[in-house]
Amino acid sequence: MKIRKAVFPAAGLGTRFLPATKSQPKEMLPLVDKPVIQYVIEEAMASGIDNIIIVTGRGKNAIEDHFDVSYELEKILEGRGKTDLLEQVRAISKMVSISYVRQKEALGLGHAILVAKPLIGEEPFAVLLGDDIIDAEVPCTQQMISVFERHQSSVLATQVVEGPDISRYGVIKGEPVGADSEPARTYHVQDLVEKPPYSEAPSNLAIIGRYILTPEIFEVLEHTRADKSGEIQLTNGLRLLLERQSVHAYRFEGKRYDAGDKLGFLIATVEFALKRDDLGADFANYLRGLKF
Repeated sequence: MKIRKAVFPAAGLGTRFLPATKSQPKEMLPLVDKPVIQYVIEEAMASGIDNIIIVTGRGKNAIEDHFDVSYELEKILEGRGKTDLLEQVRAISKMVSISYVRQKEALGLGHAILVAKPLIGEEPFAVLLGDDIIDAEVPCTQQMISVFERHQSSVLATQVVEGPDISRYGVIKGEPVGADSEPARTYHVQDLVEKPPYSEAPSNLAIIGRYILTPEIFEVLEHTRADKSGEIQLTNGLRLLLERQSVHAYRFEGKRYDAGDKLGFLIATVEFALKRDDLGADFANYLRGLKF
């Protein structure tokens, strides 16, 4: 089955970026001159996905406005002869088919995915988290779709995280699959643990914010108990899914930036700016001149 739809959970409060996120969604914070959510949607599009579902919440209207037609802005740009900017603005509203569904309470990633069930139906789908920006020659989601097509199972993106930082992530226990080149990239998942103590982590493979999920995940999430904070965690739902069907993990090729962390966001901003044809050289010269 073809992966045609992707869910983008965007109902979180963005407390790590207060006070900036007091009046704007964290998903609209710009990496150079493009909001982080646009990078992730462009990844989905480049992976062949043509139907985007954004799970929003209170105060997220700016996301809808960004991907909508802005007649007033287009008229001003056209009147001033700024055709390059006009084309950029129009391209955003024509990017892809986007639907919105409201998550009235931020009750965890599992709950956000469950809210999207009526728009997904009985087909496999992707989930992309805006906090994770992945720069890859082949889009990360496309790499995972290839794994799904081979195994016809849910697929989790993973990366190697060494040392105590592994305790910040969900972590898999898995066995390498098939004739992958060394080191292995595809794993058959045997178990998942959410934010284990470093000494108890089952591996150094951390789960990153990209998923391909089969529709059975919805029934599983409906029966997943909320944790102590009252949230339905996707990791707990995936553990229940493991009791019914195979789940695979894939160690993707590419560089991941944690745009949900202030330092990670700054690093991504610098490195993305340095790659720009219109900014890179001048910005590099500026950085070389800084004294520390």
